[in-house]
Amino acid sequence: MKATQRFELEKSLLFWCSKCNVPLLDEECGICHEKGSQLELSLPGDVRFSSTYEKEKINELMMSLFCANPLAGKLILLNKIPGDDKTDEILVDGLVFGILRFDMKELDFKLELMIEGAIALIDSGISRKLVRIFSHGRHLSGKTIDGGEVLECSNDIKKGDTVLVASKNLKGFGVSYRDHSELQRPGHALKIRKIDSRDLTFHSRNPSPEEVIRANAPHMKRLVKDAVNTIGGISGQKDFKDSPVYVSFSGGKDSLAALDLTKSALKTPLKVFFANTGIEFPETVEFVRRFCKINDIDLIEVEAKEAFWNNLMNFGPPAKDFRWCCKVCKLAPINTVMEDCTRGGRKCITIDGKRKYESFNRSRIAPKEENPFIPGQVSVFPIRNWRAIEVWLYIFYRKLEFNPLYDLGFERVGCWLCPAELSAEFCRFRELHPELFARWNEYLMEWAKESGLSDEFIKHGFWRWKALPPKMKRLAEELKINTEPEAREHDFGIAITGGISPCRTGGYTMEGRVTGLLPDKIKDITNILGESVFSEDLGVLLIRTKTSSVKIFSSGHISINAPGRDEASSIFENTAKQLIRLKKCTGCGVCLKVCKSQAIVIEPELKILEGCVRCGKCTESCVASKYSEKLLPHTSLSFS
Repeated sequence: MKATQRFELEKSLLFWCSKCNVPLLDEECGICHEKGSQLELSLPGDVRFSSTYEKEKINELMMSLFCANPLAGKLILLNKIPGDDKTDEILVDGLVFGILRFDMKELDFKLELMIEGAIALIDSGISRKLVRIFSHGRHLSGKTIDGGEVLECSNDIKKGDTVLVASKNLKGFGVSYRDHSELQRPGHALKIRKIDSRDLTFHSRNPSPEEVIRANAPHMKRLVKDAVNTIGGISGQKDFKDSPVYVSFSGGKDSLAALDLTKSALKTPLKVFFANTGIEFPETVEFVRRFCKINDIDLIEVEAKEAFWNNLMNFGPPAKDFRWCCKVCKLAPINTVMEDCTRGGRKCITIDGKRKYESFNRSRIAPKEENPFIPGQVSVFPIRNWRAIEVWLYIFYRKLEFNPLYDLGFERVGCWLCPAELSAEFCRFRELHPELFARWNEYLMEWAKESGLSDEFIKHGFWRWKALPPKMKRLAEELKINTEPEAREHDFGIAITGGISPCRTGGYTMEGRVTGLLPDKIKDITNILGESVFSEDLGVLLIRTKTSSVKIFSSGHISINAPGRDEASSIFENTAKQLIRLKKCTGCGVCLKVCKSQAIVIEPELKILEGCVRCGKCTESCVASKYSEKLLPHTSLSFS
């Protein structure tokens, strides 16, 4: 059983100054110098300022629920927490007020109260969705209240509503089992979720952005100093003397901060490269070009043009666990630029804005790392330990223009059809760019139809995974949506047909079948497997390794003979991966860059030449071989 992946991060702390009513990243306030109270944040604790769009959503929901919004005009922080889609804790005035989440069933935002928010609303005089009860004890959290204990209730309550609950000395919230007209009748009337005896009120003071910056100035100065020293320290090392420094600029907030920090650290003209994947938001492309022009920055825009659309038929829609598009649209074109920079053994430094709080995969980022595909190219991550709020405080302090998408409802900036995009953001994308959405949605609907999947499968975002996580499986069951594509005849496929069995002549055999590729075509890549000979008369391709053999017949039959069971399985797996590489080659050229033997040709089609030393690096770098099993979901490939 696999262990659950968790963020390997230190406990994430946030403090709040009750005097100045500002969030603090250190315990002491930089304005009044008093100590703030500690707030426990749910991990990973990547707290941020709420955007204009998020404030509008909170206001709409508050007005809908309570016909009032005590949060209007207040500083609101959001802390991303686990959920089916976009899910954030709402922090205001040092209180964990509630949760803003995107409902994957209704495809709309919902607001859920927390105990501190419920108490503050009651103490602020909110009278809607309010139930007053007769209390005979403090331990009511989780209890069901009889209608006979309801003293009074507001006339806007409907069955299923979240309601505020108050008694003489207790305040909290719960769920109503009935409409207001029947709440006082005997029987189960409502269930209390949480109730408490504390008194909590909203702060009368609303701080300005400048005050939040001042309160955290000492902390930010230390962060900036460390980041600048990281950049300057790396570029000043003997190994990197006179090495060119580039900044990777995606148009997002993190790379924006990294770019500005690099300007401060080096005081020299910068070169910035931007990977224009051809499916970037128009706002992002415009922002990157404008920012670099205004700030007199040399921009190298690497364009993938139609690479995504040209490879879409070959690979199908990308997914969170099947990001073929990143290698085709980003890695390959960027590596071309970096290869030119490192030609002749030169070294090159790239400043990158990746942060460890963004995802599990990035939680172990080192200060620097070498590009495995481009020898001599070293990436440096000066803000790897920064949280989102620290990035934003830096941007606000420096008065930097930032991508307008952040204020339009996007937590992250990427391609407009990226599967990593939340459903909440995908719905927002549909509102902002209906013409782009229509193009992608039309493709997805046709793809789903061909796979025997419903429109609802696309509508609720199931296409964003190859293998659905538990939360999406549960959602599919609740919505009664079929998520299993129909098995179809494929032009190309590989299957294990005979398994592994002892051979009478010694060793083990393994049988399989390939469709859509003939042996005379397969021989173009057999040098990576071993020495080969093709008999046109017999219609068989024979490949020999040191201890084993592979036979591929014109009928498509594959026969492996090896001295051991594990070796037979390993040879079949490698053979299958090479066949997939041959059939699904994108022409991206990443394999060319890692092949020191120069034994690969990809034009007009992939060929492995006789100089191949079979190191396997080209296979490891290939997007087609990396996602071999996901590319052939209907075959019976299983390597274990």
